[in-house]
Amino acid sequence: MTPMERTVFVVDDDPSVLRGLERLLRSAGYAVEAHASARAFLERAPADRPGCVVVDLRMPEIGGLDLQEELARRGFPLPLIFLTGHGDVPSSVRAMKGGAIDFLSKPCDDTDLLAAVERALARDAEARAARVEKEAVRARFAALTPREREVALLVAQGLLNKQIAAELGAAEKTIKVHRGRVMEKLGAESLADLVRLVDRIRDT
Repeated sequence: MTPMERTVFVVDDDPSVLRGLERLLRSAGYAVEAHASARAFLERAPADRPGCVVVDLRMPEIGGLDLQEELARRGFPLPLIFLTGHGDVPSSVRAMKGGAIDFLSKPCDDTDLLAAVERALARDAEARAARVEKEAVRARFAALTPREREVALLVAQGLLNKQIAAELGAAEKTIKVHRGRVMEKLGAESLADLVRLVDRIRDT
């Protein structure tokens, strides 16, 4: 994925700061969308576009921390980088606990900001890849029969075929067949693979 396929959303109520950040980021090769308020950004908030948000901590009406919480509530997991001229420890702690990538004081160094943007975009790409994989696992698990799902969950708990047969009131050889189909349908090559896949299903 090239930088131009990802968007850096900049949210700041100071026109000069907004212009400066947009100019810097565009010169670094990023697609940029600038917004003069959190409300303006939320009105056009991307449903599922790759990118990150560079946001001012303190703004009228909706501040950076409130924006962070609102994006989380809406299910838009874009990584945030906070900029502030009035930083304080409680705010930075709250931002980082909310998943912020960085908390930079204005005026921030261009190199520091661009490095933070790269970290944010990398995290976004990793999170998106994980979500795609989780959806694929969920789809494979949904293709199992009800009995195969039962067998999969019991195998993942570490039970032997004989124990699963007793648990489900079935013949051991029948369980062995179900287990083979489970492994094939889920694309699991080992017990460890199966345990990992079932864990992913439980996390969804």
